Amino acid sequence: MPELPEVETVMRGLAGLLQGRVLVMAATNRAGMRWPFPPGLAQRLTGSRVEGFRRRGKYMLIRISGGDSVLIHLGMSGRIVARPIGDNAPPPAHEHLVLQTDDGQRIGFVDPRRFGSVDLVPTAAEDDHKLLAGMGPEPLEDSFTEGVLASALAGKQTPVKAALLDQRVVAGLGNIYVAEALFRAGISPRRLAHTIPGARAARLVPAIKAVLTDAIEAGGSSLRDYRQADGELGSFQDRFQVYDREAAPCPLCPGPPGCLGVSRIVQSGRSTFFCARTQR
Repeated sequence: MPELPEVETVMRGLAGLLQGRVLVMAATNRAGMRWPFPPGLAQRLTGSRVEGFRRRGKYMLIRISGGDSVLIHLGMSGRIVARPIGDNAPPPAHEHLVLQTDDGQRIGFVDPRRFGSVDLVPTAAEDDHKLLAGMGPEPLEDSFTEGVLASALAGKQTPVKAALLDQRVVAGLGNIYVAEALFRAGISPRRLAHTIPGARAARLVPAIKAVLTDAIEAGGSSLRDYRQADGELGSFQDRFQVYDREAAPCPLCPGPPGCLGVSRIVQSGRSTFFCARTQR
């Protein structure tokens, strides 16, 4: 599933195409995806002007004239396909929502597995939507500090990796970037969350910010279905230090003897990658 950097990258690409544009046509090609489309979605979008964008965790919000926001979740396999209206190529398979702009762009939401979703929410009440309510702080904002993380983790008896995947603790993190951030901070994913406040939290917060910033600069990580809005692949997967690198040498270890390379364990049904020598 796309995580914060991938969603941010797609949103920035969409903003470049849609900001200030009028949606001259909107159409849905089925009744819904993970959930039904809101009644009258196509009619509400047609004729509206795109006024702004916001990302909240792994969700995109497109703010349109008239006081509504289009809430989009890419799900497991969702992607945005943009091309000129005059392009004679057939529409992509599994295209569920189509937008056309006054400057001749055609934007499609393609999702073969249909785990993505689209909804309408009043812009003034975005944070009250059932998918956004209760979500934790945005990790790239200045308000996400060592103290905020320490408070969220205090008393938690779960492993820190599981705690960081909880969107109520911090928004937008998933398996890839939690693994990479914990490696940069030198913290074992098996360490209990309540032991993080203090010096470890002081290392972990900047590590989270740095790995997310680096990933956004690289256009995200292209694994399986993910592509940017212009169709290009992200490249952060080429910079993974531990994620999906089982048995590869640890970038920080001096080599044998003593280095076991990157280890893989399973936590809560998810693969976890780390260096047992450098992450404590």
